[in-house]
Amino acid sequence: METKQDKPVRVGIVEDEIPAARLLKSLIQKLRPQWEVTYIGASNEEALAWFKADNKADILFLDIELSDGLSFDFLSEVNPGAMIVFVTAYDEYAVRAFSVDSIDYILKPIEKERLNQSLEKFEKFSEAYFKEVSEKNDWKTFPDKLQNPGKTYRTRFLMQRGNRMEVLLVEDVAYFFSENKITYAQTFKNGSMVVDYSLDRLGDELDPAVFFRATRQILLCSRAVNKIENYFQGKISVQLNPEFKEPVLVSKEKAESFKQWLTY
Repeated sequence: METKQDKPVRVGIVEDEIPAARLLKSLIQKLRPQWEVTYIGASNEEALAWFKADNKADILFLDIELSDGLSFDFLSEVNPGAMIVFVTAYDEYAVRAFSVDSIDYILKPIEKERLNQSLEKFEKFSEAYFKEVSEKNDWKTFPDKLQNPGKTYRTRFLMQRGNRMEVLLVEDVAYFFSENKITYAQTFKNGSMVVDYSLDRLGDELDPAVFFRATRQILLCSRAVNKIENYFQGKISVQLNPEFKEPVLVSKEKAESFKQWLTY
């Protein structure tokens, strides 16, 4: 059976700033020289014509503001069944409001490291996954999300388990912890599993009313805190359920905010 890895990955770029398009194409070719990269055009009209000519893309890099409107117009008509990566000068906070596993964003000016993260994200999932999620997206609602982003927090992760994918709900996680530069999610009932996010990023994407960065090594859910006790030098000792393999000591500097967080 042919898999995504058995055939060249097809990349499409829709960007109305030609220098930005050239840079993006060059960086992708350096990072993934075996991929096929096509500059589709600078407008919704050109993108629409390209896809209607029966061309396909596995991963699509789009500027949000094209020469003839927002790229959501084109997406709502074609629904390309690809992973979408928005390359934009929009404020990160606004774009992040609709960033999920099937959609990503890169801020201009484009950085090679950040671009590589998007490529690695694409490589984690199957072609069928992107097609299914793309078909469920209502692209017509995205302009409203962009203009009125509100603060949204991650509610789930898509996890690789051998040859299958599983959904991990944030509400099932007792805490996240870091060990040897790898991040793990410790669940309440099903043990721990690797998560492809740093604790810093998780702290930014999870609801601060629910999760607290107790130490550099651990990010706690309030429901996992079983008991706290005063410790030496103004620190707080935290007992977790499920238990953590090492003592969890909140520093004197964080002690007051930690107590306030628990009673929030």
